[in-house]
Amino acid sequence: MSYNKSDEAQKATGIQIEKQMIDQRLTPNPLSQFSLDKDALRLALVTAQYALRDTRQQTTSPTHKPTGLLVLVNGMEQAGKGTAVKQLRQWVDPRLLKVEATIGHPPLAYQPIWQAHTQAMPRHGDVMVYFGNWYADLLYHVMHMATTAMQDDEHQVLPITKWQDYLRQALRQLQVFERDLATNQTKLLKCWFHVEVETLQARLKDKEADPQFLYQIDWGDSDVVAQFNRVAAELLRQQDDWIVIDGSDKSQAATEFCHQVLQAMQGALASSMSTHASADLKSDVSLSDDASLSDDDRQPNFISVENFVSVDIPEQLMDIKNPDIDKSDYHKQLANKQSELAELLRARKGRHVVFAFEGMDAAGKGGAIKRLVAPLDPREYQIYNIGAPMLYELQHPYLWRFWTRLPNEQTDRMSRIAIFDRTWYGRVLVERVEALIDESEWQRAYDEINRFEAELMAAGTIVIKYWLAIDKKEQLKRFEDRRKTPHKQYKLTDDDWRNRDKWSDYVQAAADMLARTNTTSAPWCVIATNQKRHARLQVLDHAIAQLKSHL
Repeated sequence: MSYNKSDEAQKATGIQIEKQMIDQRLTPNPLSQFSLDKDALRLALVTAQYALRDTRQQTTSPTHKPTGLLVLVNGMEQAGKGTAVKQLRQWVDPRLLKVEATIGHPPLAYQPIWQAHTQAMPRHGDVMVYFGNWYADLLYHVMHMATTAMQDDEHQVLPITKWQDYLRQALRQLQVFERDLATNQTKLLKCWFHVEVETLQARLKDKEADPQFLYQIDWGDSDVVAQFNRVAAELLRQQDDWIVIDGSDKSQAATEFCHQVLQAMQGALASSMSTHASADLKSDVSLSDDASLSDDDRQPNFISVENFVSVDIPEQLMDIKNPDIDKSDYHKQLANKQSELAELLRARKGRHVVFAFEGMDAAGKGGAIKRLVAPLDPREYQIYNIGAPMLYELQHPYLWRFWTRLPNEQTDRMSRIAIFDRTWYGRVLVERVEALIDESEWQRAYDEINRFEAELMAAGTIVIKYWLAIDKKEQLKRFEDRRKTPHKQYKLTDDDWRNRDKWSDYVQAAADMLARTNTTSAPWCVIATNQKRHARLQVLDHAIAQLKSHL
């Protein structure tokens, strides 16, 4: 590749940008006045590690919220990252420190850049060090964009417009995702290891075996290193929560890293023991702060947790219709609509599709799903029947059990269609009505859910949501039918009868949910009818219309 500037001038520009940024961020160790000697530091790390683990109980507790710590490790190669993590693992109980490592890969199709990494999230009460992570994928992709642009235009000195715009948008989305993690009891420590170019080049020539480089770039190429420094400077400018660690002396870098991890573990421990831990960041994650959503998806009237006011219940949820449809006509329409839906799904060119079904008990979700998938090959889709979370699911951020069930290009599974019978909306429905969580948690969840769905849609996933409504009289009729029919009795539980006693509370919760999460990118389809056949046809009609609008 070539530039208008000479190679020497170009290198100097890269180094100048690098030093300017690092000088601003590479401040003295803020813990220096409290620094511990080696033995004291080791004891403090192990003590904090076990104390954090002990906050995780076998049953949920209203008095504290166990918190996990996720340590993201990124930065220059040969800057002492491996040495630092190796020392940390030697100084703590290695059985309780999870370490994961990835190298940069292109972002996967039709899914947010963070999705491929959610399976590796630490449980609440655990500490995990993650080399590479989603920043490796981001930096790999940005470096590819930047170097490709330079090769395509030999007269372009700093091809910044394209890659900078992409980087800025991706960093804003990641920052929002990370704040939601922190609000849901997964705190982050982000460590960026840095060395000067001369030190990097000298270490590349030593006799030590080189690791597999995080970002899959040629660190021996001065032009590539200069470009990486420009990208790194932009990243550090936009995200001020990175701890920059000077890797010139690997031993000192390792000690500083251990001090930073200790401080982060102590912070997570303090958060765990606070009864208000879940609300610590509520002011930081309001929807108005979220640059990853379009203007149409922001709902400023519904941001404030402190001023939450329930909406008026719409007539659509109160006055349920009873349209009649001839059985033969129903079967004819059903067959035609199923055939059209199957054709559209197979013409979507691999795009992921997520169907989300919610509704009152016995409203017909199962029957609608059965007709939806009837024309499809079973290998094309997965159905998830969502119930109360398991203990290990409760030990992760609330949305984690849904993140890990999304269609994923990372797996060999053929299916790229996910159908959820009950969804992430349980947080603002059953968990709200049954007082299973604090008010601040379910009130904050509207914005978290909107961001989650908006990021899926922005990545190319099609999200189709249904609320199925029936009236209370029709529900009783269906309950009695289930009770009397042997092959339907499994559908009726004691919880169904208990939930019926709170009918009005669930209708109000549904009204609030629909008002606050009916966004442009992921609108609700409300199907309010006591007639099962009519409801099933409406589900298919809406799915067909949504797929046509996105293809």
